[in-house]
Order: sequence, then structure tokens, then C-alpha cells
Amino acid sequence: MPQNLIIGAGPAGLAVAGRMRQQSIPFQIIEQSNQVGSAWRKHYERLHLHTVKQWSHLPHLPFPEDYPLYVPRLKFVEYLENYASHFDIKPIFGQAVKRIRKLPNGHWVVDAKKTFEAQNVIVATGINRVPYTPSWQGQSNFKGDILHSRFYKNAQPFLGKKILVIGMGNTGAEIALDLSEHHIETYLSVRSPVSVLPRDLNGRPVQVTAKQLAKIPFGIGDWIGSVVRKFYIGNLEKYGLQTESLHPAELLRTTGKTPVIDIGTVAAIKAGKIKVLPDIEQFSANSVLFKNKEELAFDAVILATGYRAKVEDFIEKGEVLLNQDGIPQSSIGRAYHKGLFFVGFDQYKLGGILGTIDSDSESVVNAIK
Repeated sequence: MPQNLIIGAGPAGLAVAGRMRQQSIPFQIIEQSNQVGSAWRKHYERLHLHTVKQWSHLPHLPFPEDYPLYVPRLKFVEYLENYASHFDIKPIFGQAVKRIRKLPNGHWVVDAKKTFEAQNVIVATGINRVPYTPSWQGQSNFKGDILHSRFYKNAQPFLGKKILVIGMGNTGAEIALDLSEHHIETYLSVRSPVSVLPRDLNGRPVQVTAKQLAKIPFGIGDWIGSVVRKFYIGNLEKYGLQTESLHPAELLRTTGKTPVIDIGTVAAIKAGKIKVLPDIEQFSANSVLFKNKEELAFDAVILATGYRAKVEDFIEKGEVLLNQDGIPQSSIGRAYHKGLFFVGFDQYKLGGILGTIDSDSESVVNAIK
């Protein structure tokens, strides 16, 4: 019986395994697919990390020097493979977890293709485990294609078509940009106010500047950031976008909503290459009716509507672990869930999910040690 069982061989699971290997803590790691970094292999092709490489690597192994500042998807997959090799991390593949249940002795049983028992179980299945697919009245009558952004790879299947992207998080904004850059008629349905930040400002990563501003007391850094954002992004209301009233850092801390890191979508909207529409009222056979009563025909709809962690699907009494956003409240399980640990779920901190994976993996391994 392994003392420590890690579930998931993505960045979070590998980070925990790397720290444990570095400290000579025994572990076993299981993964539902047949490769490390499975989710990253499936993302859309143009994806790059939005965070700078010096703050985005996993513990104890920086990115190679020749990697670009913003690491592209395939380079990141290559890095994950090298990380597993470097720390001699050998997952047991093909182990999709069905249930995690507690034994009378306090140990945990993980039911997958095989059955595993461990004193400590580290859940690293991530906040993007299950695609969220909302539904609208009349959607089943729509004759065009409707697909979740998880299945979007590139613009080629959509050439010559009229496309609606629903949702302006980072994924929706970048998919809309990708389509528009291929001269595809692109529309973006945006329901809520958005918080947009440039990825770079005058050639300098905004992430680096934000970390420096965060050190300034009395909220002065937030105020400076807001002024810069208004100057760079401008008033987007005339283009159909409402601006979130909270400063991006405050929005992240209080709601877990990540600002949109702009790499060209705003310019495409201002140039009319991406047209913004409000929330959806209903679908019909060939068209979509919006809340402003405008109705337009589309060939395909891409749902950039996010994901859910859904750990309660497989963890015994998992509902009590969750906060209002449906993710584990803490990286360390308490009371009934003592011995369960969670890495890759904290979306309320600056630095992106890879930054929180680094800090949470350290906290979890220290707690276990």
C-alpha cells in the first residue's frame, strides 16, 4: 500500500511528485489517460502561457533558457515530459477514478481500473475537468454545429463560415481572435462586464509590473493599474462591452475570475473584425436571438463557457469540501476528509494557476512530511 497516492499527471500532479521525489518521500501516481499533460495536448493549437516563464515552471526545474518568454503549448507539453523523466515520475496510466472512499481505519480507497489504498491521497484533477455546457431555449432545433471550446483546435474547419463564440474569458477572446485573423466572420456573445488587461505594455510583461505595484501600500498600486488600463484599453462600451467595476486584482481575489489577458482581441473588436453581441435569448433552426432582440444566422457556435472541477462526483461526502464556486475550499482536507489534499484548484491568487500550483504543492508536501 502506498502511503501517498497522487491522482492526475498534469502540471499539479507532477509538481507534487517532483517535490516528493526531491525530498525522498515515497509516492505512487495514477493518470486516467496514457500520457502526462493530457489536457495540454488537447488545447487549441495557438495557445501560449499568459504568464512569464520565470514564474510558470514546476518546482525545482526551470524552463530551458531557449524557451520563449511566453511558452507555447507544445513546448509546455515537452517540458512536462522532461519533468517526469527528470524526477523519475512513472504514472500508472489508464486509471480513471470512479470513487474515493474512506475506510474505518482512516485510510482512503481509490476505485479506478485497479483499486488503490493510501493514507494520503492528493487530488490533482484540476478546475478544468468537466466542460460546462449551458443550454438555451430552442437549442436542440439549431441546424448548425455547436461545440465546446475544448474541441476547438484551429480555424480551418470554419473558413468561409459565420461563427458565434459565446463567452469572453481568455479562451473565448483568443478563439475569436484566431477566427478573425483567418478572415472568418466572427461574433462574440458577452453576458457580463469584463476585466481586460494587456499582456504586455511597451514591451514589458504586465504581470511583472503588477507584482511590483502590488507591493505599494494603501491600494495605490491598484489605482495606478486602473489608470494604465483605462489609457491602454479605453472605453469599450461603444463596442458593446461593459467594463468590470472591480480592479482586476480585487476581482481575482474576491471572485476567482481571471482578467482577460489581451493579445489582440480588443484591437480586432475596435477594428470591427469581431462584433460583440449581448447575452442569448434563444436559438432557432438557423439563427440566434439575442437579449437586445437582434437575430442573426450562424453556421456554428463555439461555447467558451468554461469548466467545472466536480470533485464531488467521485469523492465521498465531497459536497462539504466546496466553496460557493464549486471548488475545494482548502488544499488540505479536514475532519472527515483528513488525508485528502488538493492541488491545482486555487484560482484566487495572482500569478495564474501555475503559480498557485507551485505554492499549494509546497504546502501540501510540507503538511504530509
